[in-house]
Amino acid sequence: MESLSFLLSFSFFLLSLSPLVSSHVTNHDDFLNCLSRRINDNTTPSKVIHTSKDSSFFSILDSSTQNQRLSVPTTPKPVSIITPVQATDVQTVIRCARVHGIHVRTRSNGHGYEGQSYVAYNKPFVVIDLRYLRSITFDVDNRTGWVQTGATAGELYYEIGKTTKTLAFPAGTHPTVGVGGQFSGGGYGTLLRKYGLAADNVIDALVVDARGRILDRQAMGEDYFWAIRGGGGSSFGVVLSWKIRLVDVPPTVTVFKVSKTSENQAVQIINKWQYVADKVTDDLFIRATLERSNDNTVQASFSGLYLGPVNDLLVLMEVKFPILGLEAEDCTEMSWIESVLWFADYPKGESLGVLANRERSSLSFKGKDDFVQEPIPESAVRGLWRRLEAPEGSLAKIILTPLGGKMSEIAEHETPFPHREGNLYEIQYLAHWRGEEDKNKRETQKYLNWVDSVYGFMTPYVSKSPRGAYVNFMDIDLGMYLGKEKSKYEEGKSWGVKYFKNNFERLVRVKTSVDPTDFFCDEQSIPALLESLNDM
Repeated sequence: MESLSFLLSFSFFLLSLSPLVSSHVTNHDDFLNCLSRRINDNTTPSKVIHTSKDSSFFSILDSSTQNQRLSVPTTPKPVSIITPVQATDVQTVIRCARVHGIHVRTRSNGHGYEGQSYVAYNKPFVVIDLRYLRSITFDVDNRTGWVQTGATAGELYYEIGKTTKTLAFPAGTHPTVGVGGQFSGGGYGTLLRKYGLAADNVIDALVVDARGRILDRQAMGEDYFWAIRGGGGSSFGVVLSWKIRLVDVPPTVTVFKVSKTSENQAVQIINKWQYVADKVTDDLFIRATLERSNDNTVQASFSGLYLGPVNDLLVLMEVKFPILGLEAEDCTEMSWIESVLWFADYPKGESLGVLANRERSSLSFKGKDDFVQEPIPESAVRGLWRRLEAPEGSLAKIILTPLGGKMSEIAEHETPFPHREGNLYEIQYLAHWRGEEDKNKRETQKYLNWVDSVYGFMTPYVSKSPRGAYVNFMDIDLGMYLGKEKSKYEEGKSWGVKYFKNNFERLVRVKTSVDPTDFFCDEQSIPALLESLNDM
């Protein structure tokens, strides 16, 4: 029996951990004392350790709370926040937390859809906030770079833009998203059809494991390295930094946007888009978005990036996607780094430095997503249009992101992210609302219900057995650990296969190998098989 084999294989590891595991009740004061004694003399403990008694505590907590529905008073708060200034500080936190039974969460910049990096339920917890570990260095000659986990995608892009105009990195379009959560779950943006995910272009990493050791790719081994590139890094340790492969882009790219407010016209174009967007040259990315326009009517917008000049794009579109009616005045030639600003909706002429701003969102949101493997009928597109006309749809977006290209060339087992060949596009249903509305739970609930209704409506048209989901768009409605009738493995598999398909089983084996006592965990983390056996 496989589970018994694991039990025998890792019994020596459990014995090696036993001196670190305390049987005493969690003692936060002892944990803080442990930190204060061990923090390097070259740092100031008051800069690293923040408790609720400190005047800076709530400003630090709130500064990276990017989903305002999770900032309400009833949301569980950490007992302390640790802001490491060097790698050894992270090691100290992990070792002291193990000794004193403290549960930890790790935050890059707080964009997790369910706030999993700064919220924990049913147990006291500490947040390791990596905001001070955000250095970025490049070796342009070898087209590589090292990025610390506390950096944002915008900070990474900013440093690339200052250094070169013909190299890039295929991460997300939102500059304030931290690279830690993004890379560990996959990470995609406008270059995904050309170069795949951010995780596909990570070539090394430094991780603090459950024993407090710092490991690089060679020391951790290929299974461990595989798991953190798409399997959700918070299940396996604290990733300190990532070595990335920079990718080539031409000096001139073209961006464009075409919007249609006529429902009949928009439906026809989206229908054709489903047959084209994943099959055109991988130099072309066209995203479709359903949302309200400035005059509050529903519209379909088609935003694109072409890795080349406008004249070549117009010829291509006339052949492959003429129904869109793309014209030269819809297009703008620019550098790739300028396209990053453009896709982030910064005004024309904005300086590159704005990408390094770490802004806090004032909105609340809830999202769900699906993967589409066959074109959905026009009636389904009209149904989505109708739902955006509802009052709860005033700030909502339904985003269709094309796959194909490089995404279809990478086998689904090469990284934990399995949604590759056979998927036309990913579709996200995203409700936004003003944070002050969360003062009334009924107001919040109506937006949550709107997302649920769209998700339910799309059931017949999306992937099945399992119904796929993207782990970076974490959805707690898919399930969470309750610890009642089922083992943790059985509970985790119910949503794990949606995120990872057949890769879930390998992730469990890696987890069991590197963190058998399940020290690194959250409401939907990968379960350790040995820990699951203890639950039975």
